[in-house]
Amino acid sequence: NGLARYEDFAVAALELTRVPFTGCPSWPGTICHRKHIANTLLAAAGVPVPPFMLARGITPPTGLKYPVIVKPSGEDASVGIDAGSVCATRKALRDRLAKVCEQWDEVLIQEYVPGREVAVGFVGRDILPLSEIIFDRMPEGSWPIVTYAAKWDTGSAEDLGTEPVCPAKLAPELTRRVTQVARQAWDTLTGSKGYGRVDLRITEQGEVYVLEVNPNPDLSTDAGLARMGRARGWGYDDLLLRVVEEAVQRSEQT
Repeated sequence: NGLARYEDFAVAALELTRVPFTGCPSWPGTICHRKHIANTLLAAAGVPVPPFMLARGITPPTGLKYPVIVKPSGEDASVGIDAGSVCATRKALRDRLAKVCEQWDEVLIQEYVPGREVAVGFVGRDILPLSEIIFDRMPEGSWPIVTYAAKWDTGSAEDLGTEPVCPAKLAPELTRRVTQVARQAWDTLTGSKGYGRVDLRITEQGEVYVLEVNPNPDLSTDAGLARMGRARGWGYDDLLLRVVEEAVQRSEQT
């Protein structure tokens, strides 16, 4: 019924009945579908995440620097994110919270990180080539973020304005640091089990921040994980085989 957290129930049922399955265990899915909890765990593990707060009603909190981005804490796939998600003023934040809190109970407010947006894919402990989203063609005046329309409304201005480039064109040292942070985040929340993607931002000063850990992302042939697999030299069948092999090995260890 369009509720991301229901995915967690299905996976937990498979675990309880000892049915082998591909993808991340139920715990990472449950945690990552509660972004405020995931961020708390990442920060406690020393993974750099932008400062954040869980919204308490529509009153803007103090202690965060503007601009901030507002997103549902319990969704994925950019659900609830649109051109108005980034707020540069207290009034804009209050108006946004009034809108978003009508639909979602838990809403995350996080300091917006300007800079380059990259992603790192994983299948178990295997790491895939970095991908970057290029925002050069975004509509004028738009914040460079990946909205729901950018992901799912094919041919829209936001879709055309978010161009994926894989492998990402990063300097070797920067690639090393991004990969190190992404692996730490992936291991912290998933134990390096299943498949997934870590989304990050890189500031002009070279600081790396984790935006989200995404267990079980889209596995379509044209989705980001398949694109990363091709950059590594894996065909689509190879990627699926790796996903299945990882699941088999995991089931044999339990």
